[in-house]
This record gives sequence, C-alpha cells and structure tokens, in this order.
Amino acid sequence: MDLALLRTFVAVHRAGSFTRAATLLGLSQPAVTSQIRTLERQLGRPLFHRRARGVTPTAVGDELAHKAAPHLDALLRIAETERQTAGALRTLHLAGPPEFLTLRVLPALAPLVGHGQTLRTVFAADAEENLAGLAAGQHDLVVTTARPRGGPFTAGALCDEEQVLVAAPYWAALADPGELLAKGPEALDGIPVVEVHESLPLVTRYWSAVFDAVPGSAPDTAATVVAPDLRAVLECVRAGAGLAVLPRYLCQDALDRGQVVALLEPSVPPLRTWFLVVRTGSLALAHLARAHDRLLRAAAHW
Repeated sequence: MDLALLRTFVAVHRAGSFTRAATLLGLSQPAVTSQIRTLERQLGRPLFHRRARGVTPTAVGDELAHKAAPHLDALLRIAETERQTAGALRTLHLAGPPEFLTLRVLPALAPLVGHGQTLRTVFAADAEENLAGLAAGQHDLVVTTARPRGGPFTAGALCDEEQVLVAAPYWAALADPGELLAKGPEALDGIPVVEVHESLPLVTRYWSAVFDAVPGSAPDTAATVVAPDLRAVLECVRAGAGLAVLPRYLCQDALDRGQVVALLEPSVPPLRTWFLVVRTGSLALAHLARAHDRLLRAAAHW
C-alpha cells in the first residue's frame, strides 16, 4: 500500500475535510480527492461518507486510521529528527491572546532561539479564529482558554489563571468587602467598569463564579472603557478609570505596589484554564514537541 496515500488518508481523517487536509499537506483539493478514491479502490471499501460540510469516516475508515496513524507519526518523527540533525530547523508559528503570549509563552520559548529555533507569532484574542487558522495549517500551536471539542485537534491543559477583582485605591475605598460579600454586585453600583469587550466577559464570569449571579446580572451599565488588551485594561485601572477583573499574574506587581487594590479575596478564587492546542499527530514533529514540552515545564511555575 502506498504510504503517500495513507498519509493523505490520515490527514483527511483528522481534518474531517478534503479541503482542510489539502491545505495541511500542500496539495490541491482534487489531488486529495483522487488519492482517497485510489485508496478506496485498492481496499475495495469506502473510507468516508461525503457530507455537505466535510466528510465523516466509515467504520472501515476508523479502523484503518487507528492502525495506520501511529506508525505514520513514528515515521514522520524519524524523518524530522534526521532533517534536524542535518542542521535544518522549522519555524514555529504561534497564535493566541497578546497578553498571555507576551508575558508567558514567548519568554518561556525564547531560550530555544539560542539553539537555532525561529518563532513567528500572531496576536489574536478570538479563539475560534485561532483554531480555524490551526486547522488550516497557518499556525503550529495555539494557546487558548477555549478547549476545542472534536475537530483535528489535540488539546492539553497548560495552567490555571486566577482572576482578581481590582480597582485603584480611590474606588476601592468606596467598596467595603463585608458589604460586597453581603450584597454582591449591588455594592459596586456607581463604580465604572473597564473591560476587554462590550459584552463584559471577564466581569460577567467573575460575577457568576463568586456571587453566584446569572450572567445577565453583571453591571447594567456599559463599560466605561473598552480596550481589547488586558495590559491596557490594567493601565486604565491603575490610572483610576474604574474596576476590572484581571489575571493575577498580570496585576500582581501593581497589587504589591499598592497601585491597585483587590476588592475581594474569595476563599475559592475563580480560575480560568489555558490550553495548548495542536493538530492531532503534529507532535511527531521534533521542533513542535520540544516547544510544547518546554511550555508545559515552564507552566508548572506559573
């Protein structure tokens, strides 16, 4: 059986689409379709059900993928190791929110540059957009708080991020912690809100987790300041623009300096989990596996 046909088959099985598999393999969609048809003729059985949107494997297709994929991944790993031994390193393409990549991911990966690794980064907060780019082969690794369900992805937990409700000292003086615990969000009426989006995603999530309030009971007024970068949100809060919910890693220095104040320290702080997402099977690539492992080890200290 032709290994090239098997490689194309596994790519289609993982991508769920001839078009996405063609992008990942650097082939045309008709070429992928032709190779799958050839393999189906050789086996005498259909491997995929053609749907309006993509394809789904038949039972025969699932069985073949289960048997073939691990061996193809192993061959790819051997080939990649040989190629890198000869002195060539692939560029690693990353995507994720700008704050987390800037303050966490890139510093953790920077030492790899000393070993010849090159990095390219796309700053984008939209998880759906980043995952679509990963599926299309535009990125090698995506860092996101939205764990993908299904699709051609393998996702693993990277770290948990504590969320803190903060404000500048002037506003903090108006919010008594005891009253806040007793009354909930009502105790914060009149304090402006700084957020990353008009929908108040961080404040709403905090309200739900800490005050057991339904998402719709976040502050009734619109955010006073909307800035789609948490670093900008922190600077606005530090300058006295209002309250915000921020990850502790980002605001801890400002807390230590007294530039912002935690309005509440709940016994069970709300957490947000970050995930590392790659295309299934791509960790067979040595440069990607090395970066993936380095991030996991660095995250143990975050």
